[in-house]
Amino acid sequence: MAETFSLPALKDRMQKSIASLREELAGLRTGRASASLLEPVMVEAYGGRMPLNQVATVTVPEARMLSVQVWDRSLAGAVEKAIRNSGLGLNPAAEGVVIRVPLPELNEERRRDLTKVAHNYAEQARVAVRHIRRDGMDLLKKLEKDGDLSQDDSRKMGDQVQQATDAAVADIDNVLAVKEQEIMQV
Repeated sequence: MAETFSLPALKDRMQKSIASLREELAGLRTGRASASLLEPVMVEAYGGRMPLNQVATVTVPEARMLSVQVWDRSLAGAVEKAIRNSGLGLNPAAEGVVIRVPLPELNEERRRDLTKVAHNYAEQARVAVRHIRRDGMDLLKKLEKDGDLSQDDSRKMGDQVQQATDAAVADIDNVLAVKEQEIMQV
């Protein structure tokens, strides 16, 4: 079965990257505690890396506190270490299988740190979009080489892929700008 080129499928993959960025940015805290804050945290468990939500339950008992209930007592230290090393600037305190994560007040320096994290998430999304673009362009080159696509059609479709990529990167920049403004708002 021959491969076919589908611009809507590429655009759909790019939109999924943008949706993933939105989810990651939603986890960045702006004012009050949110269980989604710890979603990007990966824990070394059972010989691999697992999302925190697969080894523990995250709840919000107070506006400035997260509570992480670890299911397996032997993983409490690994969960605490993963939260501390997550780059979110959190300092968890273990009490048996419950790990309390107080959220520090957002000062100017902390706000700048959060914007740096947001920029890292946005750059990851841009890289993902560029990978999708590369996949599309490689497929076009292959189809052209195999004689399934003329050089003119390949170039025209390549331009459409580039336009879709530019639009997706612009969307990523807009999402980042909105989140950055939200974080820096006092």
